[in-house]
Amino acid sequence: MSTEDHPHSPVTPAEAWEFRYAQSSQRWSGNPNATLVDVVSPLTPGRAVDLGSGEGADAIWLARQGWTVLGVDISPTAVTRARGAAVEAGVDGRATFEAHDLSTWEPDGAIDLVTASFFHSREDLPRTEILQRVAAHVVPGGHVAIVSHAAPPPWSEHAHHDELLLDADGEVAAFDPDAWEVVLAEHRERAATGPAGESAHLEDVAVLLRRR
Repeated sequence: MSTEDHPHSPVTPAEAWEFRYAQSSQRWSGNPNATLVDVVSPLTPGRAVDLGSGEGADAIWLARQGWTVLGVDISPTAVTRARGAAVEAGVDGRATFEAHDLSTWEPDGAIDLVTASFFHSREDLPRTEILQRVAAHVVPGGHVAIVSHAAPPPWSEHAHHDELLLDADGEVAAFDPDAWEVVLAEHRERAATGPAGESAHLEDVAVLLRRR
């Protein structure tokens, strides 16, 4: 039977991430991103949006620090798990979660902080446009905090697609320098263990911008 009899439909980011979350009852560690914690800890709590919130660990940590957080993800399964984790943590009054098409979504009203930890997808997702659109809602004096991969882990499924990843300068370049002040833009190395127990040192990008 020819391939024409079974045409392939493009997989959307939401479908791909739903499939990934379906592979296990918990995809991530449940701990907040350590670099995000370090970068955001000095900030005064307010209203925050966590992009690509996954199973909710970063948003729940923010809520524990006094932030009112909306976590947004394209995967309904991830959102359901995040809501349950917020209830268990006792912060469901401060951390809420919604599933949206991030390629078009934007928040209602003004916000004080946008966070995006490892906000990457192998599927076609306009990452820079999403960050810019949501950051446009940040009030003067508010912040955008980005933690991203400078290079993929050696065990990653997309280890050879590093052209999709930006360095610190590349992350900063997506934002208008007349509107945004660079507070922090650097690369940080950390030790990590892969799924088969292999050890590696990974390089992350940490960026904190303040709205002028």
